[in-house]
Amino acid sequence: MIEILGEFLHQFPPDHDSLELTFTPTSRPIKQRWRNNRLSAHFVADYFSSFLPLDADNPSREKRIQQGKGAVSYVANELLENAMKFNDETVKSKIRFGIHFIENTHTVTAAIFATNSISLDGAKKFQSFIQELLYKDPNELYINQVEQSAEDDSDNASGLGLLTMINDYQAQLGWKFQSISDQVPIVLVTTMAQITV
Repeated sequence: MIEILGEFLHQFPPDHDSLELTFTPTSRPIKQRWRNNRLSAHFVADYFSSFLPLDADNPSREKRIQQGKGAVSYVANELLENAMKFNDETVKSKIRFGIHFIENTHTVTAAIFATNSISLDGAKKFQSFIQELLYKDPNELYINQVEQSAEDDSDNASGLGLLTMINDYQAQLGWKFQSISDQVPIVLVTTMAQITV
């Protein structure tokens, strides 16, 4: 079973550049991984900035580079942290994380993705949240989620990172859910965020 929600890219131009990293989430405790997640996000953002089609004589060049790096770094960090946090460690699958670059004349779209495994029940709950995310006003949802997070100390009522990507960085989000097998109630979920700079 494969299910696609939102703006998920399946195919990329044959001559595009990309970068992909793989993590073994069970190799150390998640709290020790947070620093590595941030470093990986900054690395991807620095790498992305080298693809921006900018004129060296343009005075707004540095500002555009910093804005692009900030957006990519934030989104990459959120996707990687979510993949680590919600990964089902019982199946010992690796987390894939990366970025594809789609260049146009004056812009570059960064398609940042993270793939992790989740339980079938977790996938259903996540799909329900995604449906809400796709069909409701993101600003209103953000306010509701902030209020829920303030009331829920367990950190289970979040989604704020995804909403921030949409509201602050105009990210287009998409998801692919794929069953590992008919016998194992585990689903691979790939979350993709596209940002144009």
